[in-house]
Amino acid sequence: MSEPLKTIHIDTERTWRGGEQQAFFLGRGLSAGGIDVLMVGQPDCPFIARAASEGIPAKAIRMRGEADPLAVASLARLMKHYRPDIVHMHTSHAHTLGVVASRLSGWGKTIVSRRVDFSIHRTRLKANILKYRFGVDRYIAISEGVRQVLVKDGIPAERIEIVPSGVDVAALRETPHRDFREEFGIPADAPIVGDVAHFGWHKAQEELVAACPLIWERVPEARVLLVGDGECRPKVMAAARELGLDDDDRLIFTGHRTDARELVRWFDVFVMCSVLEGLCTSILDAHVLGTPVVASRVGGIPEAVAGGRAGLLVPPRDPRALASGIVSLLTDRKLAEEFIREGRARVDEQFSVDVMVNGTRNVYERVLGRVAG
Repeated sequence: MSEPLKTIHIDTERTWRGGEQQAFFLGRGLSAGGIDVLMVGQPDCPFIARAASEGIPAKAIRMRGEADPLAVASLARLMKHYRPDIVHMHTSHAHTLGVVASRLSGWGKTIVSRRVDFSIHRTRLKANILKYRFGVDRYIAISEGVRQVLVKDGIPAERIEIVPSGVDVAALRETPHRDFREEFGIPADAPIVGDVAHFGWHKAQEELVAACPLIWERVPEARVLLVGDGECRPKVMAAARELGLDDDDRLIFTGHRTDARELVRWFDVFVMCSVLEGLCTSILDAHVLGTPVVASRVGGIPEAVAGGRAGLLVPPRDPRALASGIVSLLTDRKLAEEFIREGRARVDEQFSVDVMVNGTRNVYERVLGRVAG
């Protein structure tokens, strides 16, 4: 009997966001499928705590950026002891640390997950290409949009495979139905439009703010909720003040919420107005939760909405088009229902956690030469 496949998964983030969720889903699924998994993360971070709570072996190593020789040495010692077949890196800093440690230890084929559609070139000198061109056996891009950016930036196409992110369909279906109208002081007949995202520059929530007056020209009773927090929240709130909307009770900034899924289920329309997006699992969540989607035509978003068959696509940074799309779904419930049906089917077929785990496992097997490429 052959030995189980042994994998190490490195994540350097200290917080819990979408990438950590995906790495956790992957580790849990691989472990359930008979693959040995060791999760490596920062001390006292949610990534390690969540893995340990699920009985997945986890190791805390302090990693101070991508140029941390002590972290490299610790990782290399760990690899020599653990002897992994696969070293899978889930963040940009993990990429550097893991590749160097793997080469020093002599263990593991190297896999890097790429979940964003940002260019890899941080400066005009394009020095970052050295990091991305050498030392990585395979990149896993979460969408065709991400793959295209990597190829454009100089990564050989044959070293990139696409495995879309996955969502926990069963858990999403168990999300309770709640009515938040009393909490937010919203009338019974007011339709609800919502955006749930970290307030980062690329999420561009200010575009939804700019669309509000245009929405209210057609649907004056609509409420618009911006759910989340982040470094750009003051900027977005300032945009609301500039438009004179800071005292308008139809625009609501909720701050961070632990019940975001319940809010998405309650919305009449879910909005994602990003200007860059690798795929967007929040859109996939909305599909399963039965909320129709209006989103920017950027990055991997068109793949998440089946090119417009499972949601309305609008140009980025175009508040008028965004408002028009939102109003269309608020006033045409037949179209909204068609999008909901198509979205649910699309997630079941292409974007479940099981599909993501099996796809990643197949990449491992190909890199190790166990199956045909």
